[in-house]
Formats: sequence, structure tokens, C-alpha cells
Amino acid sequence: MQPVVIGKLQLKTPLLLAPIAGYCDLSFRLIARACGGVGLAVTDLLCPEGVLRENYRSMQLAATNDEDSPLSMQLYGGDVEKLCEAARWCEDHGADVVDINMGCPVDKITKRDGGSKLLCDPDRTVKMVERVAASLKRAPLTAKLRLGWDDTCIVAPQLARRLEEVGVAMITIHGRTAAMKFTGQARLDGIAQVVQAVQSIPVIGNGDIRSPRDAERMMKVTGCRGVMIGRAALGMPWIFRDTWSHLTTGTIPPEPTLDEKCQMMRQHFHNMIRYRSERAAIIEFRKRVSWYAKTMHPCGMLKEEMRLFESPAHFDDIIRRFLDWRGRGSSETSIDHHAAHSIAEVTAQ
Repeated sequence: MQPVVIGKLQLKTPLLLAPIAGYCDLSFRLIARACGGVGLAVTDLLCPEGVLRENYRSMQLAATNDEDSPLSMQLYGGDVEKLCEAARWCEDHGADVVDINMGCPVDKITKRDGGSKLLCDPDRTVKMVERVAASLKRAPLTAKLRLGWDDTCIVAPQLARRLEEVGVAMITIHGRTAAMKFTGQARLDGIAQVVQAVQSIPVIGNGDIRSPRDAERMMKVTGCRGVMIGRAALGMPWIFRDTWSHLTTGTIPPEPTLDEKCQMMRQHFHNMIRYRSERAAIIEFRKRVSWYAKTMHPCGMLKEEMRLFESPAHFDDIIRRFLDWRGRGSSETSIDHHAAHSIAEVTAQ
């Protein structure tokens, strides 16, 4: 495999953690990095106006530390002046790479002329990107695209070539159109066309990577230099470790033990407390536990009790009792009965 080089930055692996809206905060990025195999992580989408005003929400999304490296900060929008200013802000606040989102299909992003709306006017987009690239002093500029707005507007190959010409150092391509959103299957032939269109910059494939073998297949079929993994990482943050091992040795390590998975959950939860707040951590983890639970069956007790936990001590107690129960080899039925009893106790309190 050729190494992924972005400007002067060479990644240790060709595996990127996607900017998953609402999930890819510092607390989770640190968990994925600790598992191993992450070559580059990307922040959640950052609003240029919010970054420049340094409002609370934008600062949460842009938060980073020395362990969170290398890091790409991703901006969205269509106002070139604000994008230039925000790109410089990112460069000054820990970004090793600055990325422009040209793929998000969500209405609240496209209505602000950002995300995949930028695919609808390639000439304007290229001029805008040229300005942003020229405004940066150190960090390379990259772009994340979809194939086009819809099947009548497949612009990614031509746009990728033009973006390379004006200074973009890497292209990430999601193999769907904006109209597809997250339905259907990612089109490997569309990713391959983008790979063939550029001269020398790396192209990263994205979409439907759920296992190490999916990553291997995408790279072999399309010729892309690496892959970006999104939702599969939420329940399996070790997927980067497994994929890197598979690509380099042909073997996939054993899945983490139940104890190790629970330790990841504990660390993730306490990261949230540290980098956000105790209340935010409790509210967020009531939802996020369902992602971890996908690989921890049987886990009825865990999911039910986590819906109602109210404190760090309660969180730790649920994990301890869940591990005790699993160690005794109890049935799912007894879990559900135990969960109902525990929920009743919490409600009574």
C-alpha cells in the first residue's frame, strides 16, 4: 500500500474516522484512537460563524488535546470570507488538516449553501476553495464529496480534478449522491472514477464499510488509497485496529472481551464528563449505550437500566452488576426481570 500523504503530513494508517454528526466528539475520538489503527480523525461539522464567535456548541465540537492527533477540522458553508477566516482559526487551534464538507445531504446544511449543495455549482465552488487554500499558512486543505446532487448531476470526477489543481491535498468520496442520502449501496464504480480523475493526490473511499473485509474490497475494486469509516465505528471503535491488521497481516485480532468493552464504555463516559459536563454525559450516554450493546448480547439489563441512570456512581454500578450477571451465565429472561425490578427501585427513589 502507498502511504497516505496529505501535504507534508504522512498518516500512520490509511484509515480515517468519519465526521459523524452528533457522535464524533473528542470523548469518542479518544476511545477509537486508544483501540489503535486510526490514521486521521475528523471533527463533527463546524459552522464558520460559530467557530469565529467561539460559541459554546462550536467549541465543544472543535475541542481537542495532545492525544487527539492527527486531527482534521471540517467546515461547512458557502460564504468564502467566513470559510477563510474559520480555516485560519482551525489552523491556529489544533487542526493538522482543514476539510471542507461538500457531501452532507441534510437540509439544514444545504439550505446554507453548504454540504452537497456545493456540488451544484462547480465553478463557484472551485473559486471558493482556491481562496480557502490560499488563506492557510500550514495546514493542508482537503474536501469530502459525494458523487453528485443526483443521478443527473454526477460531478465528482471532474470536480475532484479541478480541486486538485487549485490546491486541495486529498479527496474523500462517499459513493452515493446527495439524493440517495444513506439509502441503497455505495457505488464503488463512482469512487473508482474519482480515483482515475486525479493526478497524484490520495483519494479516500467512504460508504458501507462495516468490516475489515469491506475496507479491503473497496480499496481493491476502486484503487482508493484508504477508507473512511463512520457508523460501524460507533459500536466497534476497534474496527480500525482490526482493519489495519487485516490489511497488513491478513489476520483479524480476537474481538475485545466483554470486560474490555465495558472498560471502553466507562472511559468514554468519563471522557464526556471531563470534556463536557456530568449532566451532558448522562444524557448522551443513555443514547450511546445502544451502539455498544450491538456487540454485547445478551444485554437487556444493560440497555434498560442505562435508560434511567442518574449519576456516575449509578453508571458504574450498572456496569458492575451487568458483568456479574454475565459471569454467572444467566438467561436473557432473568436479565429482563432483574432490569424491571431495578427500574422500579429507581422510579421509587
